[in-house]
Amino acid sequence: MFVFWGDGSEEAKSLVDAILVRSTENFNWTFIFILAVVFYVYWTEINKKNYEAVYAGLALYGVHWLYEIANAIIGHVFGYPLWSVSNASTTFILLIGVCWELSMMFSLAGIISFKMLPQDRNKRYFAKNGRKGVSCKLVGALEMALLFALFESFLAGTSNHSFIWVYKWWGVLPVFLTTYVPFFLASNYVPDMAPKKRRAFLVAVWGLVALLLVVLIPLGVI
Repeated sequence: MFVFWGDGSEEAKSLVDAILVRSTENFNWTFIFILAVVFYVYWTEINKKNYEAVYAGLALYGVHWLYEIANAIIGHVFGYPLWSVSNASTTFILLIGVCWELSMMFSLAGIISFKMLPQDRNKRYFAKNGRKGVSCKLVGALEMALLFALFESFLAGTSNHSFIWVYKWWGVLPVFLTTYVPFFLASNYVPDMAPKKRRAFLVAVWGLVALLLVVLIPLGVI
């Protein structure tokens, strides 16, 4: 049920070779429903003036897109990406490693992580006898990263190959450390940045995402 590392098998490679990026072959109406849910969540937070939650969502989602673009570039250059999603597991594949359903989940993941933090976000664990302790934001990021890495391990073991890992050295541990930890550090720390730094971070991340998409999609790189 759980797969912890890629196996480098010909089956995995053939599944990746068969991926239809941005094909509407499996498209259905769940696409619209999921989009409506995401709009509802964001607009509800904006209407309630919970802007910090919105910043958290946008911070993680922007970092997510940079990772997906980088993964697609790796696939273009080296033949196979670090992770992929199969045709059978989704209604629409945006880039070789991310489908619509997964991307929309990540658009909400930052909000969820942020809302799971203690009300006092300056809280530190194990802070006594002169020790500074560990920030609740860091602990929260590590907990969410571990949860997501383990769930990705489950997805990699599904019969429809929801996730495909080709490289034998890529699996749960590198996913946890290099991917999910940065995701949730962004969602947990960016909202409490000074306004100018927070604005600079979001503008830089999303500006780079837009630039890369506009340039690399027409070139056929991603």
